[in-house]
Amino acid sequence: MIQAIAFYLFAAVLVLSAIMVITARNPVHSVLFLILAFFNAAGLFILLGAEFIAMILVIVYVGAVAVLFLFVVMMLDISFADLRKGAMQYVPLGLLLGVVLLAELVMMYTAWGAAPQANLANPFDKAGEITNSEALGQILYTNYVMVFQMSGLVLLVAMIGAIVLTHRVRPGVRKQKIAAQNARSVDDAMEIVKVTPGTGV
Repeated sequence: MIQAIAFYLFAAVLVLSAIMVITARNPVHSVLFLILAFFNAAGLFILLGAEFIAMILVIVYVGAVAVLFLFVVMMLDISFADLRKGAMQYVPLGLLLGVVLLAELVMMYTAWGAAPQANLANPFDKAGEITNSEALGQILYTNYVMVFQMSGLVLLVAMIGAIVLTHRVRPGVRKQKIAAQNARSVDDAMEIVKVTPGTGV
């Protein structure tokens, strides 16, 4: 009974917060409702017994992606009123695509079934004695350790490429010169101008 109440509570708040993400006029409020939706989705994953996915959802999406969205929205001077102009003309197309996707999901879940020759046995000997995180770690660091290391290498190369592109020398780009800033004197920073009365600057 408690699990059913928690499920309906998390699901209702998740649906309402998702609706508020796309209907809120203030973009900062939209990001905050998105964070609330992530937290409720994490609660649903915990009810399903997938605590690792819930933890990843909170740490990665709430702690990094949503906070990044919030900082970008708050720091950039974006005219969202101009962005919303003409958006209503795409509503019928969006509703049509949403109905098509919903119909595909319903057809997929109603017609889904395991093949007779499919091996649905648990790959672990002690399936009931280990957690989902431990089971995922056993698969990730045994069968897929090379793929895991290669994905880390790809991310490392992407990070190095971003740093190199940021620090490349381009004409017409002003960069910060810390040594020149530290060596700046009062004579370089301030100029005293004598103004005679009635003439202005």
